[in-house]
Amino acid sequence: MLTKLRESVDYITKKTDGFKPLVGIVLGTGLSESLNITAKSSIPYADVPHMLPSTTAGHKGCFLFEKIENVNAVCMQGRLHFYEGYKLKDITYPIRIMGLLGIKFLIVTNASGGLNPSFSAQDIMVITDHINFCGENPLRGKNTEELGERFPDMCEPYDKKLYLKALEIGAKQGIILRQGVYVWVCGPSMETPAETRMLRQIGGDAVGMSTVPEVIVARHMNIKVLGFSIISNVNKPDCMQPAPIEMVIENARLASPKLASVIRGISKEVFDGSIN
Repeated sequence: MLTKLRESVDYITKKTDGFKPLVGIVLGTGLSESLNITAKSSIPYADVPHMLPSTTAGHKGCFLFEKIENVNAVCMQGRLHFYEGYKLKDITYPIRIMGLLGIKFLIVTNASGGLNPSFSAQDIMVITDHINFCGENPLRGKNTEELGERFPDMCEPYDKKLYLKALEIGAKQGIILRQGVYVWVCGPSMETPAETRMLRQIGGDAVGMSTVPEVIVARHMNIKVLGFSIISNVNKPDCMQPAPIEMVIENARLASPKLASVIRGISKEVFDGSIN
């Protein structure tokens, strides 16, 4: 893996004239254009050695390299998913790349179904913890010690200082941010009413088909993580309604300006070294 990663990183470094990002941002379903940035460099995933393309609607499939509030950042316009048929090491490969490029912070975003009945469509939830409901782990197999230790600690997968600061910034901006636990399911089929009821009973506030493998790998590399879910719809098991992908993308798009504002606030107030 290290040989492949070094080839990927060397390619990107040459293409970006040695750009050194401090922050990595994963823009989920419907959020590829949410930060409205003009990139210094843009590299399609398919051009990077050993990377695979994203095949899901609402995922553009490019790395963007740019400053956000004077902070060097690399943004992923979309991600890879387990349901696309990829292995977890493929899904998390771009996180490894960003880690070797030098990021210290990772912001993960997604569009998810609400499990908490107090949530509404287009709410933004700060992820405080997660539940891996797929039974798979991207660290399974031989460990590469140069990337991280064999048994990484997960007592705080989402950095508490970061998510408390995000709540504070949201309050300053007049943006209500929810808090909750994200549940990762394999997909691509949506949850049944019985599954929805169970996921809520085990402590889930939102459910989606991504994010958790990326967070595990980021923590393996000792990268601090902040996570956001845009609630695309609320799953009520006693009166379930279909959630077509077009609706998910549209609700994510409509909520994205608020999320972008919070991310810019965090970049300005936090990633200047005030949180270590």
